[in-house]
Amino acid sequence: MNNYDVVVIGAGVIGTSCAYHLVEKGLKVAMFDFGDIASGTSSHCDAAAMITDKMPGPDAALGYASIQKFLKLSEKLDYDFGLIQRGSLYLCETDEEMEIATGYISDLQKEGYRVRMMNQKEMAEKEPFLAKDLPGGFWSDECCGLNPYKLCFAFTEQVKGKGLDVYTHTRVEAIGMDKNRNISYVDTNQGRFHTKSVVNAAGCWSPEIGRMTGVKIPVASRKGNIMISEATTQICHQKVQEFGYMILKFGSKAERDPELVKHGVAFTIEPSNEGHNVLVGSSRNFVDYNVDTDLEVIRVIAKRAIRFFPILKSVNFVRAYAGCRPFMPDHLPVISAVEEIPGLYIATGHEGDGISMAPMTGELIAEMVTGQKPSMDIAPYSFSRLEDRFY
Repeated sequence: MNNYDVVVIGAGVIGTSCAYHLVEKGLKVAMFDFGDIASGTSSHCDAAAMITDKMPGPDAALGYASIQKFLKLSEKLDYDFGLIQRGSLYLCETDEEMEIATGYISDLQKEGYRVRMMNQKEMAEKEPFLAKDLPGGFWSDECCGLNPYKLCFAFTEQVKGKGLDVYTHTRVEAIGMDKNRNISYVDTNQGRFHTKSVVNAAGCWSPEIGRMTGVKIPVASRKGNIMISEATTQICHQKVQEFGYMILKFGSKAERDPELVKHGVAFTIEPSNEGHNVLVGSSRNFVDYNVDTDLEVIRVIAKRAIRFFPILKSVNFVRAYAGCRPFMPDHLPVISAVEEIPGLYIATGHEGDGISMAPMTGELIAEMVTGQKPSMDIAPYSFSRLEDRFY
């Protein structure tokens, strides 16, 4: 009989982190995915753990705590996941953006984060190939780059066979409860698995898993497109983004080009860890689960990239791909027990911050399942904060 302390549904960066941390607590865990490890959103993204793309408060707090944990994991795990703490640079295109960014950075500084505004000269020293007409931006030396594939496999391989059993290409068909609505079992196309705890870490697909227990999860799938260049000279030295990314992500009254608004485009670029190519993006559109590359969006991204890094006009791009982010309306993930259904836990809704927030998400879920005191305030991520929670 298949008996487990915990079943984790989803083998992306959030699911693998949850599985790793649960096994570290001494639990026997089964992890299911209808594809393979890191075959969904975690393999269709860029690769950064950042502070500067998060709002002050619980959003930034979770990201910062995860970066500190990443630094420890890079020494603890037996498998290298390419962590490099190289900082990040945000670009402002207008004086209006500079004014908004100054207030944003002031708020982050008040919370103790190492971030600061930069003028044009300072930015040019960081990135010589930048366009020369930008008024300024802001910088943090705490942000990291990493390899999301390697991270998922590092979490998995560290504990596989030592408390973790992995079931890939396994589709969850039902979650069973007893008469008191306690979690009892999980039915899959590979058979029934008995457990008293289930972690829904299915990302964009978490609403489908939620329906199996009558739980309504307001995650929407938000698509992004990314291009990869040929091997070239070192164009950038760290993650670089336009401040319009923040405006697009969280909403703002700042004026933006209608074409950018239509396609949800804001420029990002980062160097790969392994070679001399760059990843350039990105976009944000609600398109269900469609991950086909949109050539019109790619054209707009390319145009935007050349505006900030004119040298990119002479660089060939050899591949483009798209992925879906699990978007929450209030821009905060759900990392929570479901009080009405003992044994059910949710870890989803990280949108584009799944990589950034994975370590602390896994640790918090493991603490909840084992009844330990959470290592940080979990109230902002609680499922109970949502008004319409059940079907």
